[in-house]
Amino acid sequence: MGDSAGSVAPTARAALDAVQRYPREAIMLGRRVLATAHSDADERSTAERAIGLALRELNDLPAALRHLRRALRAAGTPRVAALARMSLGYVLANAGRTSAALAEVTSALPELTGADAGRARMQRGVVLHFRGQFEEAVREYGIAVEIAGREGDLLLEARARNNRGLLNAHRGATLGADDDLGCAAAIFQRLGLDLAAADVRWNLGIAASHGGDIPGALRRFAAVEEEYARLNVPRPALLLDRFELLLSVPLVDEAVEVASLAVRELRRRGMASDLAEALLARARAALLAGDLETATTAAAEARARFRRQGRRTWAAFARHVELRAELRRGTRSAALLTALVRTADQLDATGWPGPALTTRIEAASLATALGRTGRAAELLAVAARARRRGTASRRAQGWYALALSRRLDGDHRGGARALQRGLAVLDGYRAALGATELRAHSGAHGQELAAEGVDLAITSGTPAQVLAWTERWRASALRMRAVLPPQDVGLAAALAELRMVSGALEEALLAGRPVTALRRRQARLERQIRELARGVDGDGGLLAPPGVQTLGEWLGGAVLVELVAHRERLRAVLLRDCRATLHDLGPLEAALHAARLHRFGLRRLVVTGDTPDARAGVEHAASALDRQLFGPLRARLADRPLVMVPIGALHAVAWAGLPTCAGRPVTVAPSATAWLAAARRTLPDGPPLLAAGPRLPAAETEVRLLSRVLPGARLLAGEGATAEAVTTGLDGARLAHIAAHGTFRADNPLFSTLDLADGPLTAYELERLPRPPGCVVLSACDSGLSGVRPGDEVMGFTSVLLALGASSLIATVLPVPADLTSTLMLDLHRRMGAGARPASALAAAQREFAADGDGSAQATAAAFVCFGAG
Repeated sequence: MGDSAGSVAPTARAALDAVQRYPREAIMLGRRVLATAHSDADERSTAERAIGLALRELNDLPAALRHLRRALRAAGTPRVAALARMSLGYVLANAGRTSAALAEVTSALPELTGADAGRARMQRGVVLHFRGQFEEAVREYGIAVEIAGREGDLLLEARARNNRGLLNAHRGATLGADDDLGCAAAIFQRLGLDLAAADVRWNLGIAASHGGDIPGALRRFAAVEEEYARLNVPRPALLLDRFELLLSVPLVDEAVEVASLAVRELRRRGMASDLAEALLARARAALLAGDLETATTAAAEARARFRRQGRRTWAAFARHVELRAELRRGTRSAALLTALVRTADQLDATGWPGPALTTRIEAASLATALGRTGRAAELLAVAARARRRGTASRRAQGWYALALSRRLDGDHRGGARALQRGLAVLDGYRAALGATELRAHSGAHGQELAAEGVDLAITSGTPAQVLAWTERWRASALRMRAVLPPQDVGLAAALAELRMVSGALEEALLAGRPVTALRRRQARLERQIRELARGVDGDGGLLAPPGVQTLGEWLGGAVLVELVAHRERLRAVLLRDCRATLHDLGPLEAALHAARLHRFGLRRLVVTGDTPDARAGVEHAASALDRQLFGPLRARLADRPLVMVPIGALHAVAWAGLPTCAGRPVTVAPSATAWLAAARRTLPDGPPLLAAGPRLPAAETEVRLLSRVLPGARLLAGEGATAEAVTTGLDGARLAHIAAHGTFRADNPLFSTLDLADGPLTAYELERLPRPPGCVVLSACDSGLSGVRPGDEVMGFTSVLLALGASSLIATVLPVPADLTSTLMLDLHRRMGAGARPASALAAAQREFAADGDGSAQATAAAFVCFGAG
């Protein structure tokens, strides 16, 4: 811990001083003292202590404990023995042995005075911190800061302030945390302690995340990780801080991955205290991901470890996860209700207000299900207090609790108002996130509120209200005004390097060469790009969901159908001539099953060719899906153009392949709000762009033929069709057509690519366009597919281009053969050139193309979908 060693020899003091600057050098210096025959007892104790603390910095806790025990045995004076006890207590706490740690540090206190006493007080605070005794820990840190000021010990002051600031950040007192942490970082920097300064800057990232500044936290973490790499010091426990940040968005898949990595690393290094927290992290992530078995198992192991370590506060947190998993399994019992309430009270009493709030709301829901409405009302009244303070997520949960309470009292209007207030809180949070990806994932926070609002509206049977509540949270990342990412030199360089590495990886795969190193490099670059792209501050701009009258006026003669998943049923709000109607379309699972069969059949026709069995299978699935979706609506649809707003699971439907939609102009939008925003846009007037990707001879032929239809177009083919040239050409173009190989990435849709001459162009790069194109046609496999996130948020080329401000996008939701699409594309552009709207031009071209071809041609035509305004 860098304590002074009094009268010990210079080499032993140097070893101790080097612990945080250069831990490996500290070990070398300490061993040099131990190898010297004439070193006295206190010198040997100090050397052992330096080695032990350096090994702790390098996360080798078993070896650190061995050396610190040797330091205690070797000490020749009471003071040096007390210093060894103090350091031993610190590392015991890291190892999860908090009772033994507290005993060691407390027994050291009577032998220490001055700055030494200050260090012991700080160490006692650390142990209490580990044990969850937060108020006592803050008190000990405060005493240490006072002693440091009196003694003029800057190093002690910096350490105590860092610890107090970190604890206050976790408790939500971010203002005081920033003051302490900023001061600590400045002191460490002045003292030349680079590693300690990096640790404090990481803690400032934690404070930023607890204060809701997610982009700021991401920037800090990314910068400090580079510093740790430069210093060559592992920090596996810091994965837990990254986990908390990912979960706050929430980026669930990444949180699961980080928690699992933390468990492996910390188990391997014997870091018992941090391992217990990592197991709890794994359980929390698994619960969000719906993996109830892992959630229960990991939470139980974490709870057992916390109890052995004397960490009752943390054990209550783990119990909270176990109980929530049991509730998700469908358990409904008085015993579970009692356990939930008891755990919520324990969490509140020991400084975990967030988990306590969640547990109390779920306990109230269970009480309602058990008919104990009085108990439910009591629980909700306590939970509703959270709406006044804390993070956005916590305040929104408080409003949700108030809404449930009012609905329990029969006050449905009051419940709706409370839900709206909660969603308004989350709108502000999402706007501040900036990056499209973070906004899309943050939809999970509003699911409960929006679902409750939809349920209220459906119960009342008011179609306009159902539409309003569905729009209130559906694809709301696209309701945010576009935020242009900064022209970050590092991001541009990382994207260019990723393109180069991806090209080299493809060449290596084709040549049969080893690719492990290239895959690792690709993964590293993708992570770097995600972090850099996420560190974008929002502008707070928000488009309000439109009313029925406004939508109806812009629709004109078209009909809008917005699908809604409500419990186990699929419903539709149909808007025609400014009048909304509500329809029950039957079981949700039946529609999803029919959609999967239809997509499978079309893909089979495209990939394997036309056969009677394949065509019959497609026709049967299309008929079943069409009958369920449009049978109850047919009379009101007539032959009008259609705007479809599907639920997330139906975004990949090939609509033109359904009988009701065949030959009809159909536009697909993530939400009615997004459709209206796209319809209102003024189209740019820049020259058209035509681009062809490599290894696709039909693509170059296609764009050269299109250049005759689009005079004045900028043509990019062969070596000239680079990512930079294409993005430059897209900027401000009224129309763009890109024919290339496409790849959809389900794990991260913003890494979906279009293959160009110098490598893949990702959706991330399109976010950097200053002026979006008006209409984009992507003649590429799967280019219209989107990843769907909570709140029916879509992620991919579609979401990026619409969020940027493009009006329409024509793309595919299936693989398409290049040799079949050129005729369809030529006809499409001729019709648009003659003045037809994109959706009308596509429908007419599809109808004529399908009529003249076999099943494969029909499936190819159906694969194209018009997104946006149409």
